[in-house]
Amino acid sequence: MSERRHIPQAGETIQTPRPSWGPAFFAIGATAAVAGIYANGFVFSAFIWSYLGIIVLLFAFRAIVKSSVRSYFSLPRRQDVPPATLPVEQIYLESRPSSSRPQG
Repeated sequence: MSERRHIPQAGETIQTPRPSWGPAFFAIGATAAVAGIYANGFVFSAFIWSYLGIIVLLFAFRAIVKSSVRSYFSLPRRQDVPPATLPVEQIYLESRPSSSRPQG
């Protein structure tokens, strides 16, 4: 175990998406759409609050879909990945029997 072995690095790449405000605005729009039902008489009518929430929700959903499509098509088409093979460990068995096991 004292000898040094060269283990090659894995060649796969991980592509993470860019940060987006879409999910936050989607949650705000969904909250406004539902809470607008109970906000009757608060500055505007309940329908106006719900409509504003639905509009924000739809634009946020459009932004999420648009950014995910853009992220998908920006991925590399093919990766030339060398396989990361693990070294084979040699196991040597003892040829003499152990004293704790019965013979025969």
